[in-house]
Order: sequence, then structure tokens, then C-alpha cells
Amino acid sequence: MRFSWDWIEPVMPVPYVPTLGPVRRDDPLHDLFEAVVETAGTGRFLPHDKDRRWFETKTERVLADAIEHDQHLNLIPTLSERGGGVVKVHVYGAAPDSLSAGADLARKLAPAHGARKPRVVWFLGPEQPDVFARGVGTRVQLKDFTDGPGLAPDVRALEYKQLAEPGRFAVFADLMAEDGFAFLYDQMRAGSVGPVLTVLDEGRVAGAIGPMETMSDASGRARLLPQYFGVLPQYRGVGYGRALWRAAMHWGHQHGAAYQLLQTEVGGASDRLCAAEGLTSLGFVNQRDA
Repeated sequence: MRFSWDWIEPVMPVPYVPTLGPVRRDDPLHDLFEAVVETAGTGRFLPHDKDRRWFETKTERVLADAIEHDQHLNLIPTLSERGGGVVKVHVYGAAPDSLSAGADLARKLAPAHGARKPRVVWFLGPEQPDVFARGVGTRVQLKDFTDGPGLAPDVRALEYKQLAEPGRFAVFADLMAEDGFAFLYDQMRAGSVGPVLTVLDEGRVAGAIGPMETMSDASGRARLLPQYFGVLPQYRGVGYGRALWRAAMHWGHQHGAAYQLLQTEVGGASDRLCAAEGLTSLGFVNQRDA
């Protein structure tokens, strides 16, 4: 499918590509939109798709036959096969009934594709108040390494392989399973991911961030990929999260990353940390059940 870019660009407040996620505004956005349609249903990853480090095949695809594309409203539906199947309709449009149209399409497509959940996704620019995205949105954050990695961590971070008792990470991973660390620990034991940084409190793993990996984007620039990031509740508020974050940024800078893009829950601890560390907000990605 060929997109008329003049119809999408004016109503895309956040540089976000369905099935790929947030990108930079100066990436080849038009080409990326067409590429995710061209590969839909093939199970193939685009070379710069960050999800390819976790899975053997692409499990989310654009429903190309159901795209609605005109100069007033652009609805791009996707189907994810995980979690019982989820249809998401990405709404790029400024008309008052844009969200209603997206929700109607999601409810129509979900049963047709055997998906248990229809969802609608919409976007707000960085100038919008946080209240419009709180509870439904994530903030797209940009860390630019042009001026260096930022301040050094004031607490020492150790790689998992440097731990005197690596088995203690299993305890941390189990306690932080809901934050994805049990899954990450499985990947770590399989040796399929990059380094994971940790902070210790009296020998106990109190927090971790990782895996630390870079990947080229669609323009050939190295980017630091998003990480799992968490601190045990009893150790929060003492600076361990900030130390881990700064250690990760130094790792990225030392390994040639030009930038990092990530999404943080609006108003959450990571969101506040990124703001304090000077990251740039590119806007909000919101979603809710249709």
C-alpha cells in the first residue's frame, strides 16, 4: 500500500509507527509505514525492529486490508497474536469523531480475527498537559548522547556476571516477576541477551537494569535499546534507581549509541526520573479498550 504522506504527517503529533513503536522525527517515517505493511503477515522482522531480540517471528502485524486512509482520517489496525489476540487501531486524525471511528473499527475487527480484546491508540504532542494522558498513556522519552552520557552514578553498579553470588539475582527476579524480570532472567541464563547491571544492598540485589544492547535504526545510527528497569520496593527512594539509570547511560555512550528512545508511564517513578535527568519528551501514546 502507498500512503499519502501529506495526509498522515500533519496529524501525527508523535513519531510512532504501528508494530514498531516510537522512532525519531528525522527517521524515514514514510518508508517505515510502508515497510510494516509490506511485511505484514510474513512473520519477518524488519532489520531495525527492536522486538527481534526476543522472538523468532514477528507476532504483531498490520491488518492491511482494513486500513482506512484519507486526508481527514487515518486508521491503521494491527493484530497481536499474544495475550489471546489484541486488535489495536492506531488513530492519526484531528476530527472530533476520530477516536469513536477508531473504536468502532477495533470492535468490528476483533471478533473477525478471533481476538479477545479491541483497543484504540491515539497520540498527543509534548505540549499537551500530562493530565490528558495520565492513566491511559506513556510518554515517549528521548535521551540524546550528543553531549555525553550525563552525570556519573554515585553508587557502584555491577554487571550480573560480576556478582559474587549470581544466584541471588534469581530471588530478585522472582520478586520482580510482574516487571518482567523473571522473563529476563530466563533469557540471561540462556545467554541470549546483553549485560544486566545491578546495585547491591548488603549483598542483596536491590535493583537492576538491562539488558544493555544497541541496534542500528532505519537510518543506520546506533540506538540504545529499552531495558527492564526496577528496584525492590523496600530500597526505593534512596538513589538506587538513579544510579542504575546513569550507569546504563554511560554504558550506552561507551558503546557508541547516538540516542535512546523509551516509553514511561505518565506520572510514574521512571517518568519523573527521566524528567529530572533532562530527557526530551516527544509526546504521549495513549490507549484504552474500545
